[in-house]
Amino acid sequence: MVLQDLGRRINAAVSDLTRSANLDEKAFDEMLKEICAALLSADVNVRLVQNLRKSIKNSVNFASAPAAVNKKRLIQKAVFDELVALVNPHADPFRPKKGRVNVIMFVGLQGAGKTTTCTKLARHYQTRGFKTALVCADTFRAGAFDQLKQNAIKAKIPYYGSLTQTDPVVVAAEGVAQFKKERFDVIIVDTSGRHKQEEDLFEEMTQIQNAVTPDQTILVLDSTIGQAAEAQSSAFKATADFGAIIITKTDGHAAGGGAISAVAATHTPIIFLGTGEHMLDLERFEPKAFVQKLLGMGDMAGLVEHVQAVTKDSAGAKEAYKHITAGLYTVRDFRENITSIMKMGPLSKLSGMIPGLSNITAGLDDEDGTMKLRRMIYIFDSMTAAELDSDGKMFIDQPSRIVRIACGSGTTVREVEDLLSQHRMMSGMAKKVGGQRKQMQRAQNMLKGGNKDQQMAAMQKRMQSMGGAGGAGGMPGMGDMAKMMQMLQGQGGAGGGIPGMGGMDLQSMMSQMGGLMGGGGGGGGGSGGKGRGR
Repeated sequence: MVLQDLGRRINAAVSDLTRSANLDEKAFDEMLKEICAALLSADVNVRLVQNLRKSIKNSVNFASAPAAVNKKRLIQKAVFDELVALVNPHADPFRPKKGRVNVIMFVGLQGAGKTTTCTKLARHYQTRGFKTALVCADTFRAGAFDQLKQNAIKAKIPYYGSLTQTDPVVVAAEGVAQFKKERFDVIIVDTSGRHKQEEDLFEEMTQIQNAVTPDQTILVLDSTIGQAAEAQSSAFKATADFGAIIITKTDGHAAGGGAISAVAATHTPIIFLGTGEHMLDLERFEPKAFVQKLLGMGDMAGLVEHVQAVTKDSAGAKEAYKHITAGLYTVRDFRENITSIMKMGPLSKLSGMIPGLSNITAGLDDEDGTMKLRRMIYIFDSMTAAELDSDGKMFIDQPSRIVRIACGSGTTVREVEDLLSQHRMMSGMAKKVGGQRKQMQRAQNMLKGGNKDQQMAAMQKRMQSMGGAGGAGGMPGMGDMAKMMQMLQGQGGAGGGIPGMGGMDLQSMMSQMGGLMGGGGGGGGGSGGKGRGR
């Protein structure tokens, strides 16, 4: 994936330094040299790399740092903060509002993926309650209207275009006027691809902009464009004055740093990343989350949003969630979790969002990972309804069931045993979650009436007697009363739950899953054929 190698190299450079026995200025300079080399090889602008180096060096001053300061953490924080600053333009993008017309116009080079991205963005807003529509003002490229029409029909989004009118300004104006009359919330206008040297097309872009008066103009940049990204984006900025950038094709293997350079050149925020060809392959861009993901720290917020989009209407997920809140976890619930993971797309995309999982799945490509998940589904499908709805204890009492399931699914006894062992671990986690929810519910009931200050003081004493934060009988994070209040208000904490994942601690679950898939899965059994990664 784009920038994945960059992230590995930066992470390796920082890790090597922090593990070094002699953490001095020489070792620090070697780390900076490796980070800069990684950024340059990823097509990040030379000037930006030089500025980044100076900023990190100024942030970490060995001579003036107090003796008590943890230098390793100081270096890690400096690298993280400066990488965030590199992709953060400190400018807020436009946010459409319901109840009024919001016109969004797309511009960019030929082949950047504007038409596909238009539909992705329209669907993104549609799933969030906006009434969206598409206008095809690309009359230059043959088949542009047909492509937009097919995408719009697939996503069930109204569209406008013409096979006879050749003036894109007229088409854009007519389409926007029609949808405004029908009181659409978001109207997205797709335009022809153009290059900074094509003055006529740039003039045409200005005319379309004047005709539709967009609330926001978005530049679509291909992540594979390299060093040319900065010059092209500057030219578009001077003419169209776009207010946001969407970077596409980030699921490829190009360097990708050039597109990031465009942010610094135009002081314009990136709002989304295109991560594939599917309608759901559009990730919201947040500077801190992006750098966390880049350095293998994961992007839990992005994962939650992706899971919610994929499993929004899953009846099985809702049933599993009810079981978890009661402290139960059946074999069928486990099957629902695996199915949810498979719906979320390629393993390589999922692993980047979950802290630590990218290290676990480093040796697995998308086909191997998907095939392992499919073989687990074959095992589930060979079970009876009673076995699926059980807590798994019947397999311990009656081992012959395991042999029958292995024969019926075309897998090995070892694979079935590993899957059941995994279920037992997940079931133990579910019991903890259920117990914590009951404690939280009792705490909420206590706070509903009476003197809350006295009750909070009493609860604090109880927590201290239980060992405080991380104590044997305590709930994770309960030592900090502010965090406890957040948990009581449903703003996170243990067992907060993610729709479609059964309300479990997702990081723990995926770490366990990675262990099963990455070598604990046992012999592999029959061939079973090759699965596709997408």
